[in-house]
Amino acid sequence: MRTPIIAGNWKLNKTVSEAVSLTTALKPLVAGCTDVEIIVAPPFTALASVSSAITDSNIYLAAQDVYWEDSGAFTGEVSAPMLKDVGCDYVIIGHSERRQFFGETNESVNQKVKAALAHGLKPIICVGEQLEERESGQTEAIIESHVTGGIAGLSESDLLSCVIAYEPVWAIGTGKTATPDQAQEVHKFIRGLLAAHSAEVASQIRIQYGGSVKPENAAELMAQPDVDGALVGGASLEAESFAGIVKFE
Repeated sequence: MRTPIIAGNWKLNKTVSEAVSLTTALKPLVAGCTDVEIIVAPPFTALASVSSAITDSNIYLAAQDVYWEDSGAFTGEVSAPMLKDVGCDYVIIGHSERRQFFGETNESVNQKVKAALAHGLKPIICVGEQLEERESGQTEAIIESHVTGGIAGLSESDLLSCVIAYEPVWAIGTGKTATPDQAQEVHKFIRGLLAAHSAEVASQIRIQYGGSVKPENAAELMAQPDVDGALVGGASLEAESFAGIVKFE
């Protein structure tokens, strides 16, 4: 059985004090959730403080991005060793907003994934199509390029440390959500792509759905056989709503 994995991507939100307040409010709400992996991904400035706030809890820490070099003259970047140093276990890589606004490519995603794995961070590799790509029948081609490009050159053991997050870009922050059937269709397709590498990887790797996930739709999405979790945006910015998704009752 694949352990469900629910991650809250806070994006460009929360000062350090606000991040600690949110974490402090969240901890007791999810303390009894032992059958699901819970992750929060604050902005870089709040990582260290949130890391301290989740000590002795069942919440894991993720960063929202990483650079592929360990150190050097790369102004504004943050490396995998730095993320490990502040207590990160996971890192989100290739989010659609990074692709759309900051020039992220399949090649840079792959470099970042390899850097994360080299330092013991678990990558959450984001894939997903734009609205015009879905409407023109390109969904599977786009997903295949994102998946195969992102995991190029990884070993089976590397892949078993990864999480895939499928995010239909047209459903992020729009209030639109892929139907459970639409989500399942793409998740099944992704699992099929991974099966080409390894049946074990395909059966064990966790594939999250991201795109306007809310407490009201989480249970129906999580009921799909190939949906193993959620990458949550706006609804993760309030403790009650994120806890509702974590419990997906």
